[in-house]
Amino acid sequence: MNKAIETWRSKRWRDVTARAIAAVPLNYAVTSALTMLLARLLPGGPQQASIGATLLSFPIFAGLAMTAFAVRSVSQLWMGLIATGVAAGLADWCFIIWGGRL
Repeated sequence: MNKAIETWRSKRWRDVTARAIAAVPLNYAVTSALTMLLARLLPGGPQQASIGATLLSFPIFAGLAMTAFAVRSVSQLWMGLIATGVAAGLADWCFIIWGGRL
């Protein structure tokens, strides 16, 4: 087999693996941080906000999973997911420290 084809296949395999890891475990972590943030920001009582945030977490997870395979650059995908997760986690932490809801 041609060396260029072998190199292309191994690179493609790494890209698909990196996207799959970003689409499931990393996406789960980012979605959970965003769900906690939404539960603190949504109007209504704590129970209603929690249910609303949980219901919104399903399309968020699906959208991020589809985005993982739609973007061109794997490195930008990872940086975007990590930055979103860190920002949401920091906002959650600030709400907890400042005595936010829930």
